[in-house]
Amino acid sequence: MKAFLLGDVCPNTTSKPLFENGDTESLFTDVRPLFEGNDINIVNVECAPTAGESSMKKCGPVLRATPRMVQVLKEVGVNYVGVSNNHFFDAGLEAAEESLGYFEEAGITVTGYGKDYEDSRRNLIVTKEGESVAVIAVCEHEYSYARPDRMGSRPFSPFDTIEDIRAAKAENDRVIVMYHGGCEYCQYPSPRLMDTCRAMVRAGADLVLCQHSHCLGCYENYEGGHILYGQGNSHFVSPKNKHATWPDSMGVCYDTASNAVEFVPITCTENGITLAKGEKKAAIVQGFEERNATLLDGTWREHWHEFCESKRHLYMDLVVGRCYTEAATEDDNETFNHFIRCEAHLDILHELCPTWYFTKN
Repeated sequence: MKAFLLGDVCPNTTSKPLFENGDTESLFTDVRPLFEGNDINIVNVECAPTAGESSMKKCGPVLRATPRMVQVLKEVGVNYVGVSNNHFFDAGLEAAEESLGYFEEAGITVTGYGKDYEDSRRNLIVTKEGESVAVIAVCEHEYSYARPDRMGSRPFSPFDTIEDIRAAKAENDRVIVMYHGGCEYCQYPSPRLMDTCRAMVRAGADLVLCQHSHCLGCYENYEGGHILYGQGNSHFVSPKNKHATWPDSMGVCYDTASNAVEFVPITCTENGITLAKGEKKAAIVQGFEERNATLLDGTWREHWHEFCESKRHLYMDLVVGRCYTEAATEDDNETFNHFIRCEAHLDILHELCPTWYFTKN
């Protein structure tokens, strides 16, 4: 089978009117042909398509789209969506259920969601002419995730997810994992994330795509499995965002029969996305290859540490230094609670707060 996979997709200020008008030409430009002729076209929907205006209480931005987004995705060729991410609950539980209805009406199959934790562990299985592919979409513990007694997105478990991958591989030819996690704006994996993705491959995953980080990271072929540590913002137009990494991503073309993967550099326009060309494409590819090389020589670890140090003020001074003191606000304490539950935030705290055991020989 042929598969085309994109990362985070969410209408933003400048692209929302185009989604409302169904302007697929401006939104997807010359990326549209990549959806043609595939058995699987799947994206991560980083919001809840809803007609309502409600919002949940959370740290960070609230993302939503109108139901028209679903029809636009259908028109360009998307036939599957993953909703296991930290924004699918942004408009509340009812809006999340409403969104599922829009996808069903459009004939788009949803994965990475369930009425409770156990139900969320159902894999997407795609079969054709005797070949079978399982897609497992999971997210870190940063909002939206299902609990034993509550609906939600499929959360990653270092125990259950690995077993789910192993079981899926025993029954299917290929296993694709969409992992919504990692540190935002960090182009290198944390040690835990690398260990996690490699464990997934050893359990049977053939392709692991890390999403959520809002930046294009690096790639390695580990024991025959493909791991992309950061796919980038696939359709998340935000001209006012000043992060240099924000506009660029990789579309992933995957041939399940041969296990061959092709990365297609994509970048944002003012209103949508386009194939990267010329100097822009060369710069994306060069940076990608240079980061890939750090996974081979071990220098990625230095870059990871540098990233964590750049966040020291936020994590140490504003959060650790103030939470649960007399000066702390309810939001301060809530932020701290959020940080120690989410794997990516906890990775940074581990790096910034080494114990004596790790600092002395």
